[in-house]
Amino acid sequence: MSQNNGKPSGKKQGPLTNKSKSKKEWMETAQEMPTSGMKFTSLSGEDVELVYTPEDVEHIDYDKEIGLPGEFPYTRGIHHNLYRGKLWTMRQFAGFGSPEDTNERFKYLLSHGQTGLSTAFDMPTLMGWDSDDTLAEGEVGICGVAISSLEDMKILFDGIPLDQVSTSMTINSPAAMVFAFYLGVAELQGVPFNKLRGTLQNDILKEYIAQKEFIYHPEPSMRIIVDMIEYCKDNVPQFNPVSVSGYHIREAGSTAAQELAFTLADGFAYIEACIARGMDVDSFAPRMSFFFNSHLDFFEEIAKFRAARKIYAKRMRYKYGAKNPKSWTLRFHTQTAGCSLTAQQPENNIVRTAIEALAAVLGGTQSLHTNSMDETLALPSDKAVKIALRTQQIIGYEHGVINSVDPLGGSYYVEALTKKMEDEAEAYFSKIDALGGVIPAIEAGFFQKEIADAAYHYQLELDTKEKIIVGVNDFVEEDEKIEIPILKISKEVERVQVQRLRELKASRNSKKVSESLKNLLQSANDGTNLMPRILDCARNNVTLGEMCNALKEPFGVYEEQSIF
Repeated sequence: MSQNNGKPSGKKQGPLTNKSKSKKEWMETAQEMPTSGMKFTSLSGEDVELVYTPEDVEHIDYDKEIGLPGEFPYTRGIHHNLYRGKLWTMRQFAGFGSPEDTNERFKYLLSHGQTGLSTAFDMPTLMGWDSDDTLAEGEVGICGVAISSLEDMKILFDGIPLDQVSTSMTINSPAAMVFAFYLGVAELQGVPFNKLRGTLQNDILKEYIAQKEFIYHPEPSMRIIVDMIEYCKDNVPQFNPVSVSGYHIREAGSTAAQELAFTLADGFAYIEACIARGMDVDSFAPRMSFFFNSHLDFFEEIAKFRAARKIYAKRMRYKYGAKNPKSWTLRFHTQTAGCSLTAQQPENNIVRTAIEALAAVLGGTQSLHTNSMDETLALPSDKAVKIALRTQQIIGYEHGVINSVDPLGGSYYVEALTKKMEDEAEAYFSKIDALGGVIPAIEAGFFQKEIADAAYHYQLELDTKEKIIVGVNDFVEEDEKIEIPILKISKEVERVQVQRLRELKASRNSKKVSESLKNLLQSANDGTNLMPRILDCARNNVTLGEMCNALKEPFGVYEEQSIF
């Protein structure tokens, strides 16, 4: 046995002569080896090569397609030093019961190190119904916080200075009304609008595609969003008026490539609508933001995030003529995949969420929400939320993954996946363009059918055990007893909310209410920006439902056509 402990012997080494085999030659040998019989495809059903080599990336121009972090086309990230400069914003979705309940949860999260607030609203609020509407009965405060008025919003942020927090609000069809309530609270706190920071989801196109919480027809809904973008550009410059959301598209069953393509297509549709309004692209594009899902397939998700930045940068610069580099950079929030959580063996969800969160961090996210282990069973408990937040903190402070920007950049596998994801997205853009754009494609049922087909294919793989979900279709525990405490919303929440709303309606100035609604309708009909009128309504205690109902007359109520 050699005694040199691995050190060079001092003898002169000759040149290496055994050149590496080509990938094709190597595969001929490798394919003869036995396998486990599992299906080696991505979560989206894409074939994955046994190995990736320089041959898989030789067609990629490093300088033009990859580059350095903080440099066009931003494949490797939008910041030169990324998390060395500042960790991502750590958010936990919070919103349940009454405004008082959620205010307490906000303060709990802030006290445990959360750096931004993320607000979930109940179904009546999401649909534009007041808590006392007959359609809201039994749903008030159940899946989020109930907000019907400026008074509710005031309670929600009681004791939380709005100039010291970044607030995300997951609201779409009634986003303008809820945002007006938020602005009204800022006025009551004495906080100038230009000091407000945060993000509205406000992505109506994805509602027609996936989540289905729409009110009006697509065209007037687009008009409302453009009005909000224009208003924020001029009055609330640090607020992101739209967070273009792929999250719900993925939750509805899409593949990673579909999530990427459909999300960016929606974003480009908003940009084109703002340009058509007469806005200079560089005046609003820096405040556009995006929201992606981080699903189970670790490398596929990282490639998706990298491809998204590259596609966006190229289009903003070359198609839309943006000159400000901030307009080229795709900023995004990420949430771990809710649809990957299981009711069975719910503690396993902690592991799933941690890996999904790591993919988001290695993919360069600016903001992150980690799901709680009990969210398939109910709204998350305090303990589950704290574990989810600690997951982010452990990734950020303990594992060293923040030390280098885009540490997987240069991986043959990741670079090949990134390029493949880009190519698949571009193919989808061509199909959407051929249908006349996003809105005609929605009305034709294109997006809906593509997602339904993908979801059906994945379900078949689960049914046949080609794909395994631990605890669901394999490694099942018979007679499992779930011992996780469940958060339950008392019926008293609805009673108190309805009573408060009735008292507000009885005590407010009815003449100002009527005038505000009349002015809102006039603005809807004459084409002027709706936001100042909606804000006046909020100040005069017009409720969410009253504003939404008033606009149904000029804008109509949308009914989706079923596509098979």
